[in-house]
Amino acid sequence: MLIYGINPVLEALRAGRATKLRISRHDDPRLKAVLSLAARQGVSVKRVDVGELDAATRRRAHQGIVAEIEEALDLEVADLVGASPGRPLLVVLDGIEDPQNLGAILRVVDAAGAHGVIRQARHAAPLAGAAAKASAGAVAHVRTATVVNIARALEELRRLGVWTVGMAADATQTVYNIDLTLPTAIVLGAEGSGLRRLVRERCDLLASVPMRGHVGSLNVAAAAAVVLFEAVRQRGDRAASSAQ
Repeated sequence: MLIYGINPVLEALRAGRATKLRISRHDDPRLKAVLSLAARQGVSVKRVDVGELDAATRRRAHQGIVAEIEEALDLEVADLVGASPGRPLLVVLDGIEDPQNLGAILRVVDAAGAHGVIRQARHAAPLAGAAAKASAGAVAHVRTATVVNIARALEELRRLGVWTVGMAADATQTVYNIDLTLPTAIVLGAEGSGLRRLVRERCDLLASVPMRGHVGSLNVAAAAAVVLFEAVRQRGDRAASSAQ
């Protein structure tokens, strides 16, 4: 899997997942930390022309560095639940195809100390490239389970004792008046279309973020931040400790 950008590559090295680096510059002081850590881990570093990196990243903002990283472990839904200490806090992504949104959500998941993300194999943004860059390196740390069918994954979560809360703008209850201290999976749909019908029907509860201004809804990553940090607040800041 290919990632690029100084922070994503640094975090991949810290997570022990980087296998090979290519750089086209060495004038940025932040690259010294990257190269030092790569040297300590025995990760090969190859100096290349910037054109090679432009081609590899399709002219994205690679900041002069790209890395090959090991694919994440192929986890199951039960793995995420089992690795969560006591009260799982998970995020389920239903049709998030924009890599910027995916990356921003991963960054929030990591920052809130949630225990993992469940995503669908199809109709989903890839974890590499732009999503990894937007995640500021969180992609290297967030545990992920990729499933064939989100609706069936919600049924499995229910069997495992996890409460599923679907985020919907038209929900009558808000995230501030539901109990997020229980084992919980927050279900997020694509911007514009929201949760698909079958996914919405499988959720135990629907909740909204109350809007006070003129705009009718939040960006999906912003909504994720609101509800995850509300969960952290309700749990007394103990939710957290993302399983690595």
